[in-house]
Amino acid sequence: MIPKTFKEVIDLGDGREISIETGKLAKQAHGSVVVRSGNCMLLCTVVSNYQQSDVDFLPLTVDYREKFAASGRYPGGFFKREARPSDGEILTMRLVDRVLRPLFPKDYHAETQVMIQLMSHDEDVMPDAMAGLAASAAIQLSDFPFECAISEVRVGRVDGEFIINPTRAQLEQSDIDMVIGASEDSVMMVEGEMKEISEEEMAEAIKFAHEAIKKQVAAQHRLADAFGRKEVREYESAREDEALEKKIHEMAYDKVYAVAKAGSAKHERSASFAEIKEEIVNSFSEEEQEEYGNLISKYYGKAEKDAIRDLTLNEGLRLDGRKTDEIRPIWCEVDYLPSTHGSAIFTRGETQALATVTLGTSREANQIDMPSYEGEETFYLHYNFPPFSTGEARPIRGTSRREIGHGNLAQRALKGMIPADCPYTVRVVSEILESNGSSSMATVCAGTMALMDAGVQIKKPVSGIAMGLITDTESGKYAVLSDILGDEDHLGDMDFKVTGTADGITACQMDIKVKGLSYEILVNALKQARGGRLHILDKLNETISEPNESVKAHAPKMVTTTIANEYIGALIGPGGKVIQELQKATKTTIVINEDPVTEEGIVEILGTDQAGIDAVLAKIDSITFKPEVGSVYEVKVIKMLDFGAVVEYKDAPGNEVLLHVSELAWERTENVSDVVNMGDVFDVKYMGTDPRTRKEKVSRKALLPKPEGYKERPPRNDRDRGGDRNKRPHSKQRRD
Repeated sequence: MIPKTFKEVIDLGDGREISIETGKLAKQAHGSVVVRSGNCMLLCTVVSNYQQSDVDFLPLTVDYREKFAASGRYPGGFFKREARPSDGEILTMRLVDRVLRPLFPKDYHAETQVMIQLMSHDEDVMPDAMAGLAASAAIQLSDFPFECAISEVRVGRVDGEFIINPTRAQLEQSDIDMVIGASEDSVMMVEGEMKEISEEEMAEAIKFAHEAIKKQVAAQHRLADAFGRKEVREYESAREDEALEKKIHEMAYDKVYAVAKAGSAKHERSASFAEIKEEIVNSFSEEEQEEYGNLISKYYGKAEKDAIRDLTLNEGLRLDGRKTDEIRPIWCEVDYLPSTHGSAIFTRGETQALATVTLGTSREANQIDMPSYEGEETFYLHYNFPPFSTGEARPIRGTSRREIGHGNLAQRALKGMIPADCPYTVRVVSEILESNGSSSMATVCAGTMALMDAGVQIKKPVSGIAMGLITDTESGKYAVLSDILGDEDHLGDMDFKVTGTADGITACQMDIKVKGLSYEILVNALKQARGGRLHILDKLNETISEPNESVKAHAPKMVTTTIANEYIGALIGPGGKVIQELQKATKTTIVINEDPVTEEGIVEILGTDQAGIDAVLAKIDSITFKPEVGSVYEVKVIKMLDFGAVVEYKDAPGNEVLLHVSELAWERTENVSDVVNMGDVFDVKYMGTDPRTRKEKVSRKALLPKPEGYKERPPRNDRDRGGDRNKRPHSKQRRD
């Protein structure tokens, strides 16, 4: 018997719906839901152990996977089984994790798993936009200590109209692609890309998304009430000691405030803070240290945070001595690496990124193979964050989720500036060599300069800046911090990264930690970010103001041409012989793709030597050469026959045609050699296809004047030569 199910429906307002259902699947999980829109179905399950883990943080795992069976496909590769998550799945995990994690109590340390699976795919529904809704709805059905329900939506804008959870087709027409995460009363996360929109337009998009989220949160509450809310589980709360907290605050606050106000460098400041902490710890006896455990470190950290925040709010000063809107010193350099196709260094304060650009053919495009999307990227960016960039030594275990997320943000910031007619596949790699605040924004700046250094004709340069916000709800004071340090990243109430050109925003990433942030403060913060972006943009322009006119001498040149579908086989040759020999002879790379609409062959020729590229183009012209009736062409005799001469078109080597003896001259020609010889070059007229022989016909005599008194000979009649030549004569019968 099918168990009883509970279901709530969310109306998106344009004929589309999202349903949330529970009670049928995965009932042993602590909470499970199926979220559906159209034929797209997500299953989300949540489980949290009842024992606290022996760690001082929340061991939360958010896992999002797309099953290939959901779209009726097999996994690619040798092993026909889903393996490590794709970049797209990891980016969805990060979107959900960033909203959920702050809503668990800080002293809740039980192993917790949120697993979201795409079980059925719909071409018109992008599943990642519903992952946050699924996760929150499942948690609402559990007994987890969780602050409030949340949801996430994607917002687009087509023809000036905002759309919630647009289709992929609509998104291609949209000038905004943002995912917003929020609770009923507060926006908590924003991430996306835009086509140079204003700060006010971005705020309007967030408002529009928040109204839709409120409806989704209400639906979760109705579902939980209908299903039956569970009592929130009890867990061993972290120990607190108000007297100890007050004592440590009094011991640390003034000393930390003084160090923070001194405006020292990162390592000097860190050493000073460490000395203060060590002094406080040593003021307690060994018995007291053992008794209070981690409380001393915890309360010192709180005092340090309070002192630094108060310094900024009260005096407008920051840890390194800057004012709130001041940008750290910047220096840049391009063409640093001699063998790359483009390179640039961007250094801002104690953050440094070295970016490289590599140019290639469509063969080097980044292939995306997910159940929900198949395609390729001809522009992509990879970001590497080695441990030495922060002066640390730690295990290196492959590309981290953070590196994927930061690289994706920088890629989205820059990709809109790559022109549609760029013939290359472009790969940017950012190596973070120093880090003290916003290496992803340094990547955007270094990437912009490296692209211009490589000769990629980007539409406009892009800069990026990381911002922070400190607020005091009691006094109403707030301070927006431009170009935040690494130490400032965790002590603020909002950290956000904004990229853009001089004309508007191209990408953003925000994490908002304070409840009920007003849109007025948000817009003011974005406007201050714009001032910082423009300042940084000026520094980039001082180093390189526009793209180089051409690629570097050692970089490959790209030429793209098209050929009719019928000639693709001839260019490739049997078993690829023609194209392989041509690549070897010309030292080029040749890639042929078929246009899915016109079915024409799109030929990409990549080479460092222009002569080699020209030779390939000449070969293509030769293969695709098609003479026009009535046109005159220069030819060369390459073979002598009894009944004519074989000639080759000078403009299309390899294209041969028979010049019949009757077309050599107006006079009767007994021997071909009486008129032409091997190697002779002359003009002929193309006469089209001879209807009798069905072969191409050219004429030399058609370009010569007729001799005086020349009489046209009557056309030959086959009957004059014994009747129908196609008829076989009767064989004579022999008599015995």
